[in-house]
Amino acid sequence: MTAIITKEQPDADTCRLFVGTSGFSYTEWVEAGFYPSGTKSGNMLPLYARQFPITELNYTWYQMPRAEAVERQRRQVPQEFLFAAKLTRMLTHEIDPQNWPNQAVNYREGMAPLIQAGQLIAVLIQLPPGFHRIPPNRKYLAALLDKLDGLPLAIEFRHGSWANDRVFAELERRRVTLVNVDEPDLPGLFPALDIVTHPDLFYVRFHGRNAKGWRSGNMQHQFDYNYSGHELHEWIENKIEPMSQRARRGIIFFNNHVRAQAPENARRMVALLKEQNLTVS
Repeated sequence: MTAIITKEQPDADTCRLFVGTSGFSYTEWVEAGFYPSGTKSGNMLPLYARQFPITELNYTWYQMPRAEAVERQRRQVPQEFLFAAKLTRMLTHEIDPQNWPNQAVNYREGMAPLIQAGQLIAVLIQLPPGFHRIPPNRKYLAALLDKLDGLPLAIEFRHGSWANDRVFAELERRRVTLVNVDEPDLPGLFPALDIVTHPDLFYVRFHGRNAKGWRSGNMQHQFDYNYSGHELHEWIENKIEPMSQRARRGIIFFNNHVRAQAPENARRMVALLKEQNLTVS
């Protein structure tokens, strides 16, 4: 398997890196000291934005985003703050064969405030582990990408059957970003790669390496992991630096939210990136 090298290869120092966490509204982060004691969920985003320049919106997977609510959130952060937003589960996990095109339209309308403000850096299409690379799924994914065309799309595959050069070539043709992941080394999972399919953006998600808890069905067990400095440095040296040479921007998120390990690891990642003289926003 070979990494796709885009025709345009900016110098490494021109790639701007943005580091943050997958979601920001966790009550346990108050207990862990990331937020001040007594902080309510509605007040977390502006506090988060003082420490990180970007976040992933998780709630857009659980419920269809509404433009009014998205605009209220947008007004809580600086104009230069960026969002990645998960695509609704009705388009990835609970697909209605008849109604999904309407759901795609509703999603686009709900995200309009961020699109118009230039603050939506990516729409994260997170596909389920059971979404194998078989003809019906390939057909649906192609139709979904067509329907969402024009949005800054990024795909996270959860099944290893999609780790295929033909898939990467098609994403490159469509200018869709492949999400590279760090997760446990278990059979069937998508492997850790350094593939760049879009010259504007590479995307990395750190889920943790808790192999014992990964398939427990309990998110507190699944994402309970604290990365060491050595593990993060390996990623920088072997994957992030090479990807930085092939894209203009890179976004890096930590999803190991248990006990506020995600923001702790994000801070550590920022420090290590700066030590390597990479450009961190």
